[in-house]
Amino acid sequence: MTHPISKRLLVLTSLLWLSACQTTRTVTLVGMADYHSHALPMFSEGEPGQGGVARAMAYLRAARARPDTLVVSGGDMVNRGVPTWSDVYGCVEWPWFNGVVDVMALGNHDLDYGAEAFARCRASITYPVLSANLLGANGLPYFQVDGRPYVVREVGGVRVGLFAVAGPDMQHLVKPEHLPVGTRWTDATATARGVVDALRNRERVAAVVLIGHQQREADMALARAVPGIDLILGSHSHEKEGLRRLPGTETYLVSPYQYLTYLSEVRLRFQAGRLVGVEGGLVKMDASKPEDPRTAAEVARLQAALVAERPELFVEMGRRGTPLRDDGVTTGPSEVGTWATEVWRRTVGAHAFFATASTFRAGLPSGPVVAETFFAAFPYRNTLVTARMTGAQIREWVELSESKRGSDSYSQSSGVRYTVRQGRVEDLRVLVNPATPGSGFEPVRPERTYRVATTDFQAFVAPGYKEAWARAASPQRTAWDSQSLLAGALSTDRP
Repeated sequence: MTHPISKRLLVLTSLLWLSACQTTRTVTLVGMADYHSHALPMFSEGEPGQGGVARAMAYLRAARARPDTLVVSGGDMVNRGVPTWSDVYGCVEWPWFNGVVDVMALGNHDLDYGAEAFARCRASITYPVLSANLLGANGLPYFQVDGRPYVVREVGGVRVGLFAVAGPDMQHLVKPEHLPVGTRWTDATATARGVVDALRNRERVAAVVLIGHQQREADMALARAVPGIDLILGSHSHEKEGLRRLPGTETYLVSPYQYLTYLSEVRLRFQAGRLVGVEGGLVKMDASKPEDPRTAAEVARLQAALVAERPELFVEMGRRGTPLRDDGVTTGPSEVGTWATEVWRRTVGAHAFFATASTFRAGLPSGPVVAETFFAAFPYRNTLVTARMTGAQIREWVELSESKRGSDSYSQSSGVRYTVRQGRVEDLRVLVNPATPGSGFEPVRPERTYRVATTDFQAFVAPGYKEAWARAASPQRTAWDSQSLLAGALSTDRP
């Protein structure tokens, strides 16, 4: 016969166990990515005053002060050339995030100034930098925390594992001489598989978070190839995408666009140590968000010194009567992409011109446009190239572009028109006469040959496109570069 006290203890123990099983724990992850030294608020998606490091800092500090919250950086915290901020000030902002950021992924631009400069930047911060598939001369991961190429954080009684990899595109973009001496890249997928296994089976984490740094297509392929990744905090692709589950996987992805114009905020819900819910999305860093006063004052001081030191960057290059918006640049025709590709198409006399969305990093405001604003929008001096393509090849090119819709590998274009129905390209049309656009468009004929043009990046570097370009006839580099043509068009533009 069971003693009454023992019965009560048994019931109490059962109730406590049941309560523990039913208790919901929530871990919040707030992410930033692709800052690229855009310290000041900027013109973005047709609106002035977007982003800015002081505004993001205020939001991140407030988030970090909340219980059970982790703050994550996707890397690319500097950018050589455009804007000029990091050319003059290096990584001055990195230590501002000490005590705010928990972990940072290595971005390709973080190595823009070479290994020694990066080492100095890294020495100025207290948060770890990760990239699991960069190996040192000893064959072990170059970036480690307590002997491991990942980070495990216990938050609210829940263990969360975070890691980063450099995707194939990033590995190509980093100059070998900029890497730390003796280091080399290994395959991102194989590395991720090993890290996820260690986090799940050795560390016994309740959730696995990948920080990037790779293109959206690589994120999707990795999620399919490596089960066990719960969340990808997208970076590198400059993609603007709210939280969604990737098709055919149990992995969620969110990507906060670029330049701190958005942050991502995702809540992971757990019951009995098991992930049961993922929710959240993007937070717009517009004028409704307050600035961190100390950061804002420091940015103002440094910017005033920059203007005084480099006045040539703030001379007027031209004037716009109306703005050129960049919103939708990865998902369809955008004002800035349509304007630029038409300038380039007319110059080379092509039936059609294509340029990846990554060519355009901002729009242009109405009114005076200074050099720093212009080069922030068009940071790459690409050579224009031409070739002859059949109508069938043009269709393949357009279909390839549509397969990349939503990423910065999508093509902005001029000289072609089409519709997309249920994922299929229909009613593909091209200019009748490149010299007289007013003559209108006609259906693309598969057997006919057309003059097509693009940037040397899309023709010779961009995955998928470079293979398509190699099949085109009579490829030729022109004497024109993309920036000079747009600068000339801006100086004479009177919309």
